[in-house]
Amino acid sequence: MKRRQFIQAAGASALLAGCTTITGQAKPHVVVIGGGYGGATAARYVRMWSDHTIAVTLIEPNASFISCPLSNLVLGGSRQISDLTMSINALADKHGVRIVRDTVTSINADKRTLALAGGQTLSYDRLIVSPGVDFMWDQLPGMLKSGAQDSILHAWKAGAQTTALRAQLEAMPDGGVYAMTIPPAPYRCPPGPYERASQIAFYFSRHKPKSKVLILDANDDVVSKGPLFKKIWKERYSGIIEYRPSFRTADVDARTRTAISELGDKVQADVLNVIPPQRAGSIAVQSGLANANARWCAVDFLSFESTQAKNIHVLGDAIAVAPLMPKSAHMANQHAKVCAAAVVDLLSGRAPYDHPMLTNTCYSFVSDQDVIHVASVHAYDAEKKTLLVVSGSGGVSSAASALEGEYAMNWARNIWADTLG
Repeated sequence: MKRRQFIQAAGASALLAGCTTITGQAKPHVVVIGGGYGGATAARYVRMWSDHTIAVTLIEPNASFISCPLSNLVLGGSRQISDLTMSINALADKHGVRIVRDTVTSINADKRTLALAGGQTLSYDRLIVSPGVDFMWDQLPGMLKSGAQDSILHAWKAGAQTTALRAQLEAMPDGGVYAMTIPPAPYRCPPGPYERASQIAFYFSRHKPKSKVLILDANDDVVSKGPLFKKIWKERYSGIIEYRPSFRTADVDARTRTAISELGDKVQADVLNVIPPQRAGSIAVQSGLANANARWCAVDFLSFESTQAKNIHVLGDAIAVAPLMPKSAHMANQHAKVCAAAVVDLLSGRAPYDHPMLTNTCYSFVSDQDVIHVASVHAYDAEKKTLLVVSGSGGVSSAASALEGEYAMNWARNIWADTLG
């Protein structure tokens, strides 16, 4: 599908423009770091929108793609991690993306090269970096002690820790306490912790009705869909969920499973789930791309090109977001499409389209079937040089419903197909 046809079919989901064919030059090379929602989507669309005239190499150490969206359902017991695990091979088989199973150790922006852990050096014409998030463990000194991170789990990157946290919940006696710490915003997936609390409360309500869910939130209030979550907790999980705002976790005693606030308050739990403060993935920090408080990567929102280094673009959770823009899978997918179109244009000698528009939808399961959502539309403001929420766009669910659960599953299947091909 040509990009103009995509625009006509998709409407506001990604308003992009321009021809997609590169002629009269040697085949350019785009390297993409990270095979998640941002990187995999970008790799696919650079190939598609250039009519396969741009060579694309994807650097991803993992053999499979595991979806963070829906991973809280594993904790609630209605899904298995295998339900969320998919192959990335279609990117190679259908779209001709070269996939290299390795890790990038350094980037030389001046020479346009990068080094891999396996010893290989790659050159690029344009580099797309989509490294996700890493954790700021130095802000929780106790978590740096030997063995702490093996027993006190974050499960904020879907996979082995998700299934391990589920096992801890299953082993916990009825009448026990599960406590979750939430870091100050911004962090990956704003409603994710509150969905997690709902999922675990759902599990307890069915199998451990004497148990409690304790939410220790560093923020002053629920960051996303607050009134809806609170209404659901009161109506469905009264006596199970307790919400404590402004509990900023400053340390953890892993041996006693205790969270310690900056004021010295201590909370002990049978299962302690610590979601640490976050920053852009390590390669972005190491290479100097994290130029916003040494934590997030500032970008030009017309192309997602780094403001720190030319010919390098940054996507997804790693960026310093525009106002009210969440760090979400849907948004990473949208970043990738704007970026892919801009890369094709730039490698063709054209300026990127000057008025991109992005959409976002975040679904949250509050039981095994019932869902709430928040949605928004973000348009480029040329005067402010950023993406702003379109007035009156999007909205929030009026109530949780199984119908929204069907929408959420359709959304998941569609974004998985759009990301992986």
